[in-house]
Amino acid sequence: MQAAPLPENEAQRLQTLRLYDIMDSEPEKVFDDLTEASAKIFDTPICLVSFVDEHRQWFKSAYGLDATETERDIAFCAHAILSEETFVVEDALFDHRFSDNPLVADGPRIRFYAGAPLTTADDSRLGTLCIIDTTPRAIEPERLKILGVLRDAVASHLELRRLARLSRKNPELLAVCAWCNSIRDAEDERWLEPDEYLKRHYEVTHSICENCRDKLLNQ
Repeated sequence: MQAAPLPENEAQRLQTLRLYDIMDSEPEKVFDDLTEASAKIFDTPICLVSFVDEHRQWFKSAYGLDATETERDIAFCAHAILSEETFVVEDALFDHRFSDNPLVADGPRIRFYAGAPLTTADDSRLGTLCIIDTTPRAIEPERLKILGVLRDAVASHLELRRLARLSRKNPELLAVCAWCNSIRDAEDERWLEPDEYLKRHYEVTHSICENCRDKLLNQ
């Protein structure tokens, strides 16, 4: 088994992970909906939203898996956070990095893995949205793009979750119109559409609403 090396920006990455205060948080429906939708779109038995800290990978959402975490040394996601590209293992049994990994040799007997990294504005890859199968398979580039869209939805909700936590700690941080949901920008007192406000101050990605999710499921 070959444990993944540490990312070059590991210290910064861990600091950013702590800022999001996501580890060991309670389940949230929006993340569970996205893992379920992803598993159904790709017809895989398992889909995870995982985050990697110093010693473990922890699952914010786990569709098709009862475990809540694993050691970092055996985590596929620890390899996936080393690059911006989606990390794909078509058959772990014939990959020297994973062939004797306990997650391959024993439950859940991973054979196929595809993990799209969750990247923040400071280029910290905190974890992944990953799909897992117990049989080997290939995945087409166009299908990888769909996984990227779903990953972007997870990343967007992660960012919105962080902003919501900040606003609860400091009610003056965000002034939101109760009628149209516009946000007042403290820099120039302009009222901006939420998407415009986020683009102005943060690097974010777009989410996926339930209607669009259902359309994807029905394709």
